[in-house]
Amino acid sequence: MGRSPSSIIVWIAPAAAVFLLNASLTFINVWPTPAITWRGGLSLEFAVCVLALCIAGSRNRVHSRRLIAWISSVWVLLVLGRYADVTAPALYGRDINLYWDLRFIPDVVSMVTRVAPLWLVLAALAGIVLFVVILYAIVRWAWRRVIDMAAAANRRRTLAALAMAAVVVFVAARVSGRGGADSSFPTPVVETYARQIRLVATAMAAPRSLAPSPPMTSDLSRIAGADILLIFIESYGAVAYDRPAFASGLAAARARFEAAIHDAHRASVSAFVESPTFGGGSWLAHISLLSGIEVRDPDTNALLMTQRRDTMAKAFARRGYRTVAWMPGMRQRWPEGRFYGFDDIYGADRLAYRGPEFGWFAIPDQYSLDRLDAFEVNRPSRQPLFVFFPTISTHFPFSPTPPYQPDWRRITDRHPYDGPDIVRAYAREPNWTDFGPGYVDALSYDFTSIAGYVGAHADRDTVMIVLGDHQPPAAVSGEHASWDVPVHVIASRMAVLDRLVGHGFQRGLTPRRPSLGRMHTLLPMLLDAFGDSRP
Repeated sequence: MGRSPSSIIVWIAPAAAVFLLNASLTFINVWPTPAITWRGGLSLEFAVCVLALCIAGSRNRVHSRRLIAWISSVWVLLVLGRYADVTAPALYGRDINLYWDLRFIPDVVSMVTRVAPLWLVLAALAGIVLFVVILYAIVRWAWRRVIDMAAAANRRRTLAALAMAAVVVFVAARVSGRGGADSSFPTPVVETYARQIRLVATAMAAPRSLAPSPPMTSDLSRIAGADILLIFIESYGAVAYDRPAFASGLAAARARFEAAIHDAHRASVSAFVESPTFGGGSWLAHISLLSGIEVRDPDTNALLMTQRRDTMAKAFARRGYRTVAWMPGMRQRWPEGRFYGFDDIYGADRLAYRGPEFGWFAIPDQYSLDRLDAFEVNRPSRQPLFVFFPTISTHFPFSPTPPYQPDWRRITDRHPYDGPDIVRAYAREPNWTDFGPGYVDALSYDFTSIAGYVGAHADRDTVMIVLGDHQPPAAVSGEHASWDVPVHVIASRMAVLDRLVGHGFQRGLTPRRPSLGRMHTLLPMLLDAFGDSRP
């Protein structure tokens, strides 16, 4: 005889509670978005908790408001940990590391509050608080239903049997080697937190020794007298060549760039190198190249900064160069400049941009290139220059992209663009479900700006090194993307380019695989191409 409708209704709330609590720790990411879905995974933590409650329930020890509040609070932390664990790889292309990442939250908050209106910041904070409150209320309701089941003898036996079966299946899967993130049991969240604890313990262990600096004794004889522009293009990754949609979208801008190089009587060579970072952390790429030491995490970066080391800037300074850091994205002090040994550092305030703002960092890269001429290049009777310039117009979320101004004389005006150009630029707000078109637009803008700069300085002896700092976030790069970035060297000095071809570079602006190696190994190649080693 079947169950009555009333008895079925009695089971609906407990069943919903079981489903919610289990799914809350077994959801997966809808790549490459912040969204989540559930595909039938089972939670070991939930099974163990239910089993413990059933054992306690048989001894009448589960009716406690304090217990419900405690387990609900812990569960909310587990849910948030699960979300971070499955979402970070989809958005940034790497696992989260709380020890490293939390220390940069003040910088992110500062950046957001600087560019977002106060009401939007407050609304976002209110939304986060409201979400956590609602999540806690739902979790508390669900655990109360489960605890009620554990206290009732007729339901407790069913609940305990199911929980015990889940635990046994999990253990069997792990013993047989079939467990893991892709099995019916996703990686338990407690393992995620345990991994974070291990990362903290490793980072706080005895100080690590760093590799020695590579020799920087090049006499720079093959570039004597030439200005050196080291331009890191933000988020310029191998995906710009690997994804057909991006490659075709950038084809016209690359063709203009190549034509400008040819018209300026120069040539180019290109290659791929592996960045030490992915989706962010540009400074790790910068220091790896400038020091010749691989730096893949903030702790190594901090340790290296405490040491007296030779750098690319110091090597050029010893040969009579004026070394300049051109930093339009910097709005505060930059003590790292002392480690690198730059003669002068220009931040956003010194560049004094007055036009319409674009993106988080406001200043268009074309304007920064123009100001480089005004403040440094056009000085009379000057030394040759070594300029380190990390761009900002291709920073995530890539839109709105500044319009390119063909008349460079207008770029310093308060109104450097025509009205329709501004309207079109601001109309291209970030598409939070598809960053690809914005990424292509931003890279096209930087290629066009650099091409315009090359074309306007055909008579100037300049060696330009243009490379990416890292791939864009995984939402753009795709799943399982490499960490490779392109590097181009543009010069009229064929001896330099020939030497780089000997190191594995290809002629032209199209790099080919395999990559030459990791980012820090590029420095010795460049110094060798620039001159011979001298004591």
